[in-house]
Amino acid sequence: MTAVRRLSIVMVLAGFGGNAAAGPLNDTGIDFCRDHAIPFATDTTVTSTTTCTAAQGGQDARYGRDAAAAKGVLPKVGGGSKGFDFTKIANNGTVLPASAALGSGPNDWACTYDNNTGLMWEVKVDDSTHLRDMDWTYTWYDSVHNYGGNPGTASGGTCQTTGRCDTEKFVADVNAANLCGHNDWRMPTFQEIYNLADRGIAAPGPIIDATYFPNTIAWYFWSGSPVASISDAALLVSFSSGNDGWDTRDLDSQVRLVRAGQ
Repeated sequence: MTAVRRLSIVMVLAGFGGNAAAGPLNDTGIDFCRDHAIPFATDTTVTSTTTCTAAQGGQDARYGRDAAAAKGVLPKVGGGSKGFDFTKIANNGTVLPASAALGSGPNDWACTYDNNTGLMWEVKVDDSTHLRDMDWTYTWYDSVHNYGGNPGTASGGTCQTTGRCDTEKFVADVNAANLCGHNDWRMPTFQEIYNLADRGIAAPGPIIDATYFPNTIAWYFWSGSPVASISDAALLVSFSSGNDGWDTRDLDSQVRLVRAGQ
């Protein structure tokens, strides 16, 4: 693993256009307000409270799905903390109750569907003999699109297969396994993976709903989005801090695949 060069979200989006999520967005997961001592430059005392005052009216926690959930007025199809709304999906593609456990049987939990965004995500397991083990890492590789004449690096990660350990091969392997009854799994766009993080969880994380996404490493996850201005780089999201960033495609990191629809 490597230390990732971080950029602000504004810089990342300015550097790579056409990657906005097509569907609804999740809220941030920030369900508290904060007061900073003044002047902030000389006094970094911070007070956090889940009871936001009128003076804190412009803060994130007062608006959106998280605020509605805190008030008990957010309708949900499934479960999940704050404004998130998730449903567990079995290996065979059927909908499961929130109590379902991970497993390899056809009726065991293996994927999580986001009822708000319409995206289905793979769920990691803690098993070093398994294709989707939480510890496996992959270099970024896409020989089909071959962005900028640089497809990335094949097989530079560490994974279960005796073949290649890169993003393209992992996508192919998961589709061959027909995970949760589907073979259209892909790398997430930057916006999709960025939008999955719960930024109300303090570092070092993992900053994600652990009930629906267990076995998540608090590290950087690749997106499928290249950096337009850097021919050998791609975008990542940290599930330790919530930071976004980029790194060169020859460096290994975590991967979580996605598909659209239930």
